[in-house]
Amino acid sequence: MSKPHYPILDGLRGTAALLVVIFHLFEGYFPEMPKHPMHHGYLAVDFFYMLSGFVVGYAYDDRWAKGMTIKQFLKIRLVRLHPLVILGTIIGAIAFWFDPFKDNLHFDVWKLVIVTLIGFTMLPAPVDVRGWSETHPLDGPCWSLLQEYIANIIYAIFGRKMTKTILWIVVIISGIMLTVVAVDHGDLGTGWGYAKIKSAFIANWFYGDGAEGYPNIWVAPVRMMFPFFAGLLLFRTGKLIRIPMAYTVCSLFLAALFFFPWYSWNGFYEAACIIIAFPLLIAAGAGGQISGRWAKLCKFSGDISYPIYITHYPFIYIYTFWIIKTKPSPQTVIPVAIGLFFFFILLAYAALKLYDEPIRERLKKRFLGRV
Repeated sequence: MSKPHYPILDGLRGTAALLVVIFHLFEGYFPEMPKHPMHHGYLAVDFFYMLSGFVVGYAYDDRWAKGMTIKQFLKIRLVRLHPLVILGTIIGAIAFWFDPFKDNLHFDVWKLVIVTLIGFTMLPAPVDVRGWSETHPLDGPCWSLLQEYIANIIYAIFGRKMTKTILWIVVIISGIMLTVVAVDHGDLGTGWGYAKIKSAFIANWFYGDGAEGYPNIWVAPVRMMFPFFAGLLLFRTGKLIRIPMAYTVCSLFLAALFFFPWYSWNGFYEAACIIIAFPLLIAAGAGGQISGRWAKLCKFSGDISYPIYITHYPFIYIYTFWIIKTKPSPQTVIPVAIGLFFFFILLAYAALKLYDEPIRERLKKRFLGRV
């Protein structure tokens, strides 16, 4: 008997990915988050983690009893995720090479080669070619994919065996940590690099009084732990919400959360989005029904969600440096941003059909067999 599918969750993943693209297009012109129209768009990453926890539980929880090993699980996940990591890194290297607006026009080629090769492994790069202090300077969003890999490893070793009680404990503790970091830092738009961030509580606690801060990469696993394992817990509890027009309502609500104004209590708000709002959205998406054209839209947006997330950012670098260097008027930026938005959708679809799906099919036949 085949499992029930959750098409609305596919659609919501696509909605979040498109909102990320819009967020980055705005960010080029509004780099300061309080002035950014989509103040909380980076929370899409946390939404992805929660979706992933739910979907991983749905797809694999019952396969361990059928003989699936940790090695087989990790091979399955690598085949699913890594081809686009390779493509995104290659696009990032090419975009960096030809970017006419970057600061270091006379960069060392060997550094670019090293960063590209490291990028293929998904590991953080110790060499910064761009000067933004990113762990993955050729394709920034890869920082969050690294945490996705870590989440999958934790699930394979420990998570699959966790009882609901243990899972509740993990979720509560990680939720407290997430809230402390969000409130202390004022937001959760970090975790992507080596740049130090100020922290009145955490830096002093870990590094002593007078410490300047801590590399923001430390925040990445904090942002991953709660949503991923909360998503897994949500799947295992089976608590779903049934509302009419679930895809439309949840998509609009997700956008509203991201566009909500920036206030002094922003840290509390963003923690509440992840801890309270996101589980409700996923429960409603999983409990909803959809058919016809809306189902096709959900499938399409879900299909391009990962490709668009992993391939668009190399062009955002060029777009951002163009804005910084030439200072174009809003009347000039708007049509360029709109054009890029549709270009990213086309690029994602091409990457999916011409590269990702064929490559994954070959890898499945060679490495997975009947797994």
